[in-house]
Amino acid sequence: MKTADFDFDLPEELIALNPPEERTAARLLQVGEGILDRRVAELPEILRDGDLLVLNDTKVIPAALEGEREPREGGTPVQVEANLIEHLEPVEGCAHWKSFARPGKRLKVGDRINFRGLMATVSARDGIETDLVFDVAEETFDAALDAAGMPPLPPYIARKRAVREDDRERYQTIFAREAGSVAAPTAGLHFTDELFAQLEAKGVGRTAVTLHVGAGTFLPVSAEDLSEHKMHSEFGVVSEEAVAAIAETRAKGGRVIAVGTTSLRLLESAWDGERVAPFRGHTDIFLKPGDAFPASDLLLTNFHLPKSTLFMLVCGYAGTETMKAAYAHAVREGYRFFSYGDACLLERNAG
Repeated sequence: MKTADFDFDLPEELIALNPPEERTAARLLQVGEGILDRRVAELPEILRDGDLLVLNDTKVIPAALEGEREPREGGTPVQVEANLIEHLEPVEGCAHWKSFARPGKRLKVGDRINFRGLMATVSARDGIETDLVFDVAEETFDAALDAAGMPPLPPYIARKRAVREDDRERYQTIFAREAGSVAAPTAGLHFTDELFAQLEAKGVGRTAVTLHVGAGTFLPVSAEDLSEHKMHSEFGVVSEEAVAAIAETRAKGGRVIAVGTTSLRLLESAWDGERVAPFRGHTDIFLKPGDAFPASDLLLTNFHLPKSTLFMLVCGYAGTETMKAAYAHAVREGYRFFSYGDACLLERNAG
């Protein structure tokens, strides 16, 4: 398969730069035997008694930093933007992170950067990546980052507008628990307490897994042939409790609904050939057409980038021609794409 096989035309005006006024106000494209235009608020009507939602309870850290490189001898300060992308082993007890920093060419090892009072030293530079050691102990870093950082909005939003205070709430699911992601599991952004109450009244259960979303989710596929693409690695946990909930749902004839591609990738990583088993570790699974998807029955997800690994995943899940037709319909009908956009509910392609 070629990367070009997963291209499609997407008008720029359909890229959602802001969240909807209400989380459940997003549109929902239901894709199965046909294509139906629905609303996220209609999920209690669509799902069945005995179904189970599998949610990713990861919490997005305020990984976007703005600051100033201290002047070198005889020089002037330089404005710096950094997005933390990977937690590294502490250096002498101090927090240590890999980042994408701009302008990277203006930074070198030993430079000091003041991120709104949070001080850091450049410890390494490699291409577009810059390692930073912060003047803060590992155990107190989260509080320091909360004060200095902002939500790490996706590049296609950050290039168009500034990060706002309301993004702290809206670029976070209401069920986020485990801090560690540098991007949101965006299918979960549509849920509210009221919607959960309605689903519970319908008999729809829920359980949680944890996959810490990395910045690699936004990286383009550069290889022409998919067999040459190297997938990014992310850390995840599937607990005994989640395994039991999934097994009980299946035993009673209910359906397992993966909420987001992050939940789906983790469930498939935990599949032992017969069932979803407990899992703790890193996964770099690359799901695409031709792969089996035994761990779930439905997938709730947002609309994804052309030629992205996530569009390849949904093509594998529901069928390439089905998804191309669904996305063409979504474009014609003016659905909103990407992280703050609308959603679709996909039935697994049994073929």
